[in-house]
Amino acid sequence: MTAGTPKTTGRRRAGWLAAVSTIVVAAGLLVSTPTASAGPTTTLRAGASVPRSCFTGQLAGARGTDTTQATAPSTGPIQARLSGGGDWDLAVYDRKSGRVVAGSAGLRSNELAQGYVTSGEKLLIQGCRYAGPASSVALTLQFIASSPATAKTKERVQVVEVATPKRADKQRLQKLDLDLTEHGTATSVQVVLHGTADEQRLRAAKFSYTVRIADLKARTDAHRKADQRYSATTAKSDLPSGRTSYRRLFDYELDMKRLAARYPGLVRSFVLPHKTIEGRDVAGVEIAVNAARIADGKPIFLNMGVHHAREWPAGEHPMEWAYDLLTNYGKQARTTRLVTQTRNIVIPIVNPDGFVVSREATPLGDFSTFDYEIKRKNCNPADSPPASRGGVCADNPAGRLRGTDLNRNYAGFWGGPGASPNWSSDVFRGAAPFSEPETRNIRELVSRRQVTNLITNHTFSNLVLRPPGAFDTRPPLDEPQYADLGARMTAHNGYANIPGYGLYDTTGTTEDWSFWNTGGLGFTFEIGGTDFHPTFTDGVVAEYLGRAPSPGAGLGGNRESYYAMLASTVDSSLHSTLTGKAPAGWKLRLRKEFVTPTSPVIQSDGSVLDPILYKDVLDSTYVATGGTFRWAVNPSTRPYVAGRFGRDPVAPEQPDILLANPAGVPAENTGDPISGPHESVPFTVQGPPAADNGKLVVHVEWANPDVDWDLYIVNSAGEVVSQSAQGGTTVEDAVIGDPPPGDYSAVLVNYAGGAGSDWTGGAVRFSSPLPTTIGPKESWTFSCSTPDGHVRAMRQVIVDRGQTVSLGDACDRHK
Repeated sequence: MTAGTPKTTGRRRAGWLAAVSTIVVAAGLLVSTPTASAGPTTTLRAGASVPRSCFTGQLAGARGTDTTQATAPSTGPIQARLSGGGDWDLAVYDRKSGRVVAGSAGLRSNELAQGYVTSGEKLLIQGCRYAGPASSVALTLQFIASSPATAKTKERVQVVEVATPKRADKQRLQKLDLDLTEHGTATSVQVVLHGTADEQRLRAAKFSYTVRIADLKARTDAHRKADQRYSATTAKSDLPSGRTSYRRLFDYELDMKRLAARYPGLVRSFVLPHKTIEGRDVAGVEIAVNAARIADGKPIFLNMGVHHAREWPAGEHPMEWAYDLLTNYGKQARTTRLVTQTRNIVIPIVNPDGFVVSREATPLGDFSTFDYEIKRKNCNPADSPPASRGGVCADNPAGRLRGTDLNRNYAGFWGGPGASPNWSSDVFRGAAPFSEPETRNIRELVSRRQVTNLITNHTFSNLVLRPPGAFDTRPPLDEPQYADLGARMTAHNGYANIPGYGLYDTTGTTEDWSFWNTGGLGFTFEIGGTDFHPTFTDGVVAEYLGRAPSPGAGLGGNRESYYAMLASTVDSSLHSTLTGKAPAGWKLRLRKEFVTPTSPVIQSDGSVLDPILYKDVLDSTYVATGGTFRWAVNPSTRPYVAGRFGRDPVAPEQPDILLANPAGVPAENTGDPISGPHESVPFTVQGPPAADNGKLVVHVEWANPDVDWDLYIVNSAGEVVSQSAQGGTTVEDAVIGDPPPGDYSAVLVNYAGGAGSDWTGGAVRFSSPLPTTIGPKESWTFSCSTPDGHVRAMRQVIVDRGQTVSLGDACDRHK
């Protein structure tokens, strides 16, 4: 990491960039051709099932297995599929080295093993009957031929920290369609620059930046070697599972099956309803006392990872959480109590297609178009141009750019800022809200269960983010409780506790749908501070357990943050509760159906269309055991309509201040605004009882559009706290929300135009805080049905967060 590099500035390019139309191919890479070789279907047979790993070695002739052999006819991806009944697993080995080329260990015999082979490579394909009655399954092999790509000189890839002292700067940066990481602060965002073209785009937009990683490939190579050394020299880590290396998809799948077998009363493994684009199952585990009885009314904590394929620690942390709960249940009093009182759902890999592409790819470490290891999105080709839809996801003309950013595809405020309408962008939002099977899976799970608490794990930024994702949404009425819960978690992992927009504006994210539409408290964890997949010791062991060099060292790490979230899941003040009595076996049901608008939908040309209306149906059940019941639910009034948090002003807003223009015009300054030539005009922000300011805008203007002035607000400590540096305009406005009282300066920089025109019309304008707004109450439709399905009672139920409502004899039709 390089520190102290001089900052560079450049000019802004307005509007959304056009979609990538030409794919540039790096030297020595492989791009798939239409040629593919699929052999005939082979039947694998085994007379008995043996619940063991299919991936620890070649088991030819062993009980419960069957094998076949093949020679790769070409260099490129291999796809091996199993179909049939029961639960079979599949492994593809290099016969000479014994290396696992590809594998799959789903919860049933819907297996897709994907890897890379070279022409002439001798392979052994091994089917393992793990469980179930099916004594045979069908195997199909497909080899995708690839050809060497056109050579091109590789460019060095850098990670830079771009100065974005105000929200408008973050929005402007997002519109450049650069590769933004999820690492940033209130005044900066880290960006991956893929060569000189990206650098020029950033400079043209007049952003200043500092180089943080001068050579990303050298850094990733060093990480890979460190991981190899750690795994080779460490028999077992201190993690709950003892893992010493990043899992592959089949490792996750096998872990979930083994946990279900090892703890049959505590674990229910399951498959979500929608297969991925490539046909994979999305699997998870549910952990609770009597795990199979899912309609028991306990509050639910959903912990999930890897919406973004390249963010490997995001899957490791929830998987270790599952191990943590199960290995400590019955041994540690806290774990035993919390598991007894809650239900825990863990889905470690939301995006298995993308994750397999990233995890199995030949690493390049340069973040280029064909560096599949750094793929972010899913594998949907439908939105790509026709010329880019060919090949398979692991080897196609669009490279890692194929697909949709799943964390921009949820319906909450979909189509707004912080997501791109361009197919090639890493933050492409998809064709429509919930257009992707992976997001529909999470939508249906959350809609059919009363998920009171949710964490979706990402990398990297050392942040715990809560709604809203976009500043203009305004905080929910629950903001004080939300912020307090975030603080309870960040007390253990050392992360910053901020709203989602504190990183940069985003729309279409997981919790901006789940929270606003269901009321369940959702957070995003941005794990780690340096890389999408750092060394295993740093990104997983240290971050999970709270070891150096993580910011949670000595505080408990994400392990204790998750426990804080689970304790809040039990806390009835953070959800709602229904009580009463009902006969054994009778079904209680809560249902609500409503329509919500998306954001106004930003188009590729910068125009904006009307919002889209989408319908949600929330429908959950509780099965009575007889006598009294207690059902943890979300509030009946969804936060989207409940209102917005604010404050009443305690004093009038401060009168506007006119800024006096100093004599003369400073010399042009395209460098640092503070140390270089500039003008500085001081002003003072008052506080109560003299004034109460909810918003401050410093405004300047000038007559000549060929002249370019930039504006910065600097506090008494000499820190830039806001700025406006648009270019191509005759006005600049720098904004601060809830400005702290004190002395400030408006710093004016003559970026271009020489002495041709001075600025005029300078003023500091103030506005009052926005008060809290309260919306209408909504109700759940409650019904009670007999075991054979006859509805015996129905009513409307209003229950607020933290409230307990007694339904009395809930199935009495006269209530």
